[in-house]
Amino acid sequence: MHSRAPSPEELLAQARRVLDIEADALRTVSSRLDQGFADAVRLILACTGRVVVSGMGKSGHVGGKIAATLASTGTPAFFMHPGEASHGDLGMIAHDDVVLALSNSGESSELVSIVPLIKRRGAKLVAMTGNPASTLARQADAHIHAGVEKEACPLNLAPTASTTAALALGDALAVALLDARGFSADDFARTHPGGSLGRRLLIHVRDVMHSGDALPRVGLDATLKAALFEMTQKGLGMTAVVDAGGHVAGLFTDGDLRRALEQPLDLQQAKIADLMTKNPKTIREDELAVAAVEKMDTLKINGLLVVDPDNRLVGALNMHDLLKAGVV
Repeated sequence: MHSRAPSPEELLAQARRVLDIEADALRTVSSRLDQGFADAVRLILACTGRVVVSGMGKSGHVGGKIAATLASTGTPAFFMHPGEASHGDLGMIAHDDVVLALSNSGESSELVSIVPLIKRRGAKLVAMTGNPASTLARQADAHIHAGVEKEACPLNLAPTASTTAALALGDALAVALLDARGFSADDFARTHPGGSLGRRLLIHVRDVMHSGDALPRVGLDATLKAALFEMTQKGLGMTAVVDAGGHVAGLFTDGDLRRALEQPLDLQQAKIADLMTKNPKTIREDELAVAAVEKMDTLKINGLLVVDPDNRLVGALNMHDLLKAGVV
């Protein structure tokens, strides 16, 4: 095997050629979508069991990803290796399942050999192949055409464009199902509770705010000295200013203190009502914590007061609380 070191220009040209071929393949697959895709979606929506995804070789790797995407977007699914199916794993398939079989040729012997057994169990079969005339396509209850004109491999042998097409069709299938089910951001978060995305979608302001005795607050008649003492005690770098009914009248922060100290001031006698920021920005406790982050970023502030529908103070939070909770 003869080899030479290609130039950077040659490497970039080759990479662009591959990407162009695969992009063209996706456009072709998109333009060719037909009733078979809609039938596949219909079968899976009607499925009361699970989607069992199967495929050999590179198709199997793609199938594993498709199964994971389906499972995380509201369609219970798992991957079954076709080589193991005839050695006991076929027991994973029940009559109320849908089998999604991937094979570019549509003639993978490991898949074709278990089709009669799938049918006998009463499960529905969706085939994703590059050949509508193949055995797998003809035996399927719904067929998704994933054929490409050529592979990106210069030998036209290694599965490249064909696996990209299958992967993209799997995404299209998952998104179509997600939309049909009305799957929401909250639903998505519940399937991803351990990741940063889950934290961002599941944590609400009430989960991270300071409340009760930990909530810094002073009355409208409080002195600056009393407010500073409250800020020091509660450690949030701010204090809410409330009226007799507990409604938010203002907010006093470290920034307000710096501005106040730039003018002649009697620390003993100065009233917080004269120095506070009136009508401060607030947030509700049932909003997502990520909404608090967005509001703070937009307003370029480090803290927010939390109020109820009647503008009564119920909590407070700062950016440090959100960082600690992993929301930022």
